[in-house]
Amino acid sequence: MLVTFYHYPKCGTCRKAKKWLEENGVELNEVHIVESPPSKEELESFYKKSGLELKKFFNTSGQKYRELGLKDKLADMSDEEKLELLASDGMLIKRPITTDGNLVTVGFKEEQYEQTWK
Repeated sequence: MLVTFYHYPKCGTCRKAKKWLEENGVELNEVHIVESPPSKEELESFYKKSGLELKKFFNTSGQKYRELGLKDKLADMSDEEKLELLASDGMLIKRPITTDGNLVTVGFKEEQYEQTWK
C-alpha cells in the first residue's frame, strides 16, 4: 500500500507515525508539510473523506495558532475561510496527515493506524 504522508520532520508525533508505518510495511510518499503544504482543494478533499470536523485539522498546540488567536476566531469563520487559512501555512495544519486517496487520518493514534493502515 502506498500512502501520501504529510509531515514535519522535526515533529515527534510525525516521527512516531512514520516509524509505525514503515514497521507495518506501508510505502510512503513523504511530503514536507511546511515546504509543500496541501492546497485548499486537497485540504477540502481530506476534510470530506476524513469524516472529521474541520477544526480537527488545525494544529491547536502550535505557536502560529496561538499567535493568530485562532481559538477565539475559528467559530466565526466559514469553512471556506478555514481552508484558505490552513492552505496558507503548513505550520497551522495538524500533522501528520496520511492518505491513500480514499482514507485520511490526521495526527497519530496507534489504534487508529491499526484500523486504517494495517
